[in-house]
Amino acid sequence: MSLENTSRRNTGDVLFHGAAVLAAALVLLLIAGIFTDLVRHSWLSITTFGPRFLWSGAWNPVTGEFGAASSLYGTFATTIIALVVAVPLSLLIALFLVEIAHPRLAGPVSGAIEILAAIPSIIYGMWGLFVFAPYLADHVQPALEALFGGIPWAGALFSGPPMGIGILPAGLILALMVLPFTTAVMRDVFGLVPRVLKESAAGMGSTTWEVFRNVMIPYGRKGLVGGIFLGLSRAIGETMAVTFVIGNDHRIAASLFASGNTIASTLANEFTEASDPLYLSALVELGLVLFVVTFLFQVAGHLWLRRLRGGAGGGR
Repeated sequence: MSLENTSRRNTGDVLFHGAAVLAAALVLLLIAGIFTDLVRHSWLSITTFGPRFLWSGAWNPVTGEFGAASSLYGTFATTIIALVVAVPLSLLIALFLVEIAHPRLAGPVSGAIEILAAIPSIIYGMWGLFVFAPYLADHVQPALEALFGGIPWAGALFSGPPMGIGILPAGLILALMVLPFTTAVMRDVFGLVPRVLKESAAGMGSTTWEVFRNVMIPYGRKGLVGGIFLGLSRAIGETMAVTFVIGNDHRIAASLFASGNTIASTLANEFTEASDPLYLSALVELGLVLFVVTFLFQVAGHLWLRRLRGGAGGGR
């Protein structure tokens, strides 16, 4: 190889390395810039309320009292409901597409699931408000109250007037929105499981469920965890769909039928109305709290994946 070609290759490597480092640094700078800007615009609220902002349930723009407790509760409650519903369904759908369905059927079903991911969130919200909420109020919520009403700990969760809007409907709408993302990831993860492993387990007499539970899930658990955290990130910051069906009420209630709010829905509803500096600063601090919570979930996800990798003997 001539010196000219070697010099040209070295120059290209240097330029590529510099571009990659610049792109990575740009992401970090963007995150730091967003965090700094949120802190700067929420500083009035931070200095006024201090740490009690996180656990205070007060939200009264007239008296200037603000707290994030009800918004945090609604955010976590709807996200948990979404994951509890979406993750098992995603596992079963992914199993069906990879192991059970005929390829001629698996293709259209996979396409339909991907179409669900492309539907704008406001369409989910409108459908939830005008179609799903009345159905819940007329059929699902009365049935849940009749089924769990006599159980002490569960009766409180499914009590109250069946209005069709509230924490439970918002969580179910989020589950429908999370489903295509988690299903797509889990389908691809299961598709990467070596066929020889599945055939060996089947040759030893394992059923399809046993192969799924004992071979496919352990083999692809790192990817499955990644898919779950992708769905969690999708659910925790969703705005418009939740705003339509959650009721937008600043309160914490034991019943999942009760109306509530999330951080994202509060910002969507009240940001344009915040003329008072403290009111606006409190809303920005809510955004800061959501930013930090999302960041902490991502860190927890990476730590969990690292632990799984270490437990599997994968090293670093």
